[in-house]
This record gives sequence, C-alpha cells and structure tokens, in this order.
Amino acid sequence: GSYPSFFGVKTLLSVLPLRFSLRGYGVCMATLFLFCFGSLFYQLNGGPPKILLDIRQYLEYMCAFLSSQVLPFPSQVIYNRVGKCGSRTVVILLRLLAEKHQFNLVSSDIHNKTRLTKHEQVDLMKNISSIPQPFLYTRHVHFLNFTRFKIEQPVYINIIRDPINRFLSNYFFRRFGDWRGEQNHLIRTPGMKDDERYLDINVCILENYPECSNPRVFYIIPYFCGQHPQCREPGVWALERAKQNVLENYLLVGILEELEDVLLLLERLLPHYFTGVLNIYKSPDYRKMGNMTGTVRKQTPTLEALQVLYHHMRYEYEFYNFVRDQFHLTKKKIGLKSVSKPPAYSNDFLRQLALRTPEPLDEDEELETDLEDANSWLVHP
Repeated sequence: GSYPSFFGVKTLLSVLPLRFSLRGYGVCMATLFLFCFGSLFYQLNGGPPKILLDIRQYLEYMCAFLSSQVLPFPSQVIYNRVGKCGSRTVVILLRLLAEKHQFNLVSSDIHNKTRLTKHEQVDLMKNISSIPQPFLYTRHVHFLNFTRFKIEQPVYINIIRDPINRFLSNYFFRRFGDWRGEQNHLIRTPGMKDDERYLDINVCILENYPECSNPRVFYIIPYFCGQHPQCREPGVWALERAKQNVLENYLLVGILEELEDVLLLLERLLPHYFTGVLNIYKSPDYRKMGNMTGTVRKQTPTLEALQVLYHHMRYEYEFYNFVRDQFHLTKKKIGLKSVSKPPAYSNDFLRQLALRTPEPLDEDEELETDLEDANSWLVHP
C-alpha cells in the first residue's frame, strides 16, 4: 500500500544502470536471440514452436498475477463525516458500493467522540492502517494527522453544507428524529426532558442557550482543523488551519447542496470505490431508502434569531464559502458542466445579517436591535 515519492523514483532509476547494466544487457541479448530464432523457426515450419507458446503462457500468467497484486491508488480512504451533512445518505451508498466493488468498508459506531487524546489518536490510526486494503474508513471524528506520528497518511474526503441549515437539521433531529420512526429520537436522547425537547428554537438562540451559541455552533471547522485544542476555539487560527488541511490532505470536500455533482466527482476521482454511485443514488429502490433519513418537524427561525445565529457562525460561513469555491474549481478542472444550485441563504441576505450585527458582541451579551420589515432583508444593495 506504500507508493514511492517522485524523488524516490528518480533515485531508483539512477541506481538501476549501475547495478544491472551487465546482467541486464545479457538478458536483453539472450531474449532478443531467442525471439529472433523463434521467429525464423516459425516462418520455416508454418507455425509457432512449443517454446514460444510456453513463454507466452508464462507471460500471460505473470501479468494476470501481478495485476491482481497491484492495489488501486489511493487504497486508503477516510471519510471523517461531518454530522448532519448527508453522511447517512452516503454511508448507505457506500455499503452498496463496497459489496459491488469488493473494497473493505469500516463504518464506526462511535458517534459522540470526535476529539481524542494523543494515545487514542495513535491507537485509532494504527487500527485504521491495519485494515486490509483497499479500504474506506468512516467515522464522525475530527481530522487526524497520521504523518505527525510517522504513519502513512490516507486520503481524506468529506461533505459539508450551509452552516445554518446544518444547525437546524441537528437541532430538530436530536429532538424528533427522522422519517425512520417517530420514536427513534427517544432512543437517541432518552435523558432529554420535555421542556428541552420542545424548546422553541428562537428562545434557544436569542437567550444564548449553550446548544445555540458558541462553542457548540462552531462545529464544521474542527472536523478539518484537527485535534489541536485551539481547533475548537472559534477564530482565525482554526479557520486557516482547516483551509490548509483541505488543500493538502483532502482529495475532495463537496457541498451537500450539490450532492449529485459530489457523487459524480467521486466517481471520477475514486473510480475503484465509487463507479456507478450516481446510478444507485438515482434508482427508485435507493430513493425509497434515502428519503427515510430526512429530519422531521424542522422550523425556520425568525430573522432576528437568524441574525444572532449568523454572527455566531461567521467563521463557519467563511470556511463554507472557501470550500464551495474549491469545489466549483475542481468541477471546472474536471470539465464537469452542471448548473450550480443557489446557496440556502443568498450572499446578499447574509451580508445584510453581517452588517446589522454590532461588533464586537460577547456570547452572554443580549442583542437589542430594531429590525425593519422582513422584505428589507432581501433587498439587494
């Protein structure tokens, strides 16, 4: 599963002539003589001699053997899936694809431990590296830097979505589950009391409940920033480190709003894992299964609540816009011609939210702003 670097290949090639020049020359000349003699014998006798048939059969056998031993590249893939960003939809697809393409899919059942101690990181990375290749490992976990511990770094993929939409989906999913069953939320959050379960989302946001303020809503960036404690602190440092990791360690980070294009790019970039994924996704049988993962009872907050929420998520939105731009750039490089869907909240709308939010604003400070009519929020400047 290890591939030499470019410089390693150059070094190897520079050594080969010194080590094998005489021997290689002899083998080449002997082979040339053998095939010249065989060709002459073939022409004089009207058919190939047995020795050439034996050589051909041996070469065919060796080629078949070697091709069966060569692993696809990359043969180690990690999908450190971000919560409520379509990950359950993708995992269903991966289960079908793993059976079809015969790669090892390991999907962790640990959903609530994204941050790990140094010892836990090393143990997990060693366990991942020991999976028979080719493999795809998936878990809700913040980025792991394998090279820091001198372990071969797998290729990463991921999907994110509009931060406010992700937050809303998670808020109502924890309380009311999805279409798989009205009671499954009771299993997921059995200790949640009714006053918390039925808490109005606007109250949660405007009164700065922990669930609706930082650091809880600083959620997406840590998945890409990593395990450093500062990755969980909303700020420029975590944002820039997350961007750097996207550029250096992720083969693709897609956006859920353009999921079909994400799947199409994965087909192009990782064909030995994702070939045929779009056909599966569009099939009636899959649609029936996929529709069960939608969150129920979702509500849209008031404009005042959205204003406060956007202020909490301004770094998340900067990261989301960066990822979306990179994703569109990748589509352009691949030559994928598709119509980009508009974001959930337009740039004009978000710009208005930002302009109307006083700076600086502490997390425990109440926001007192006179809001104009709702239509004024959507007027283009």
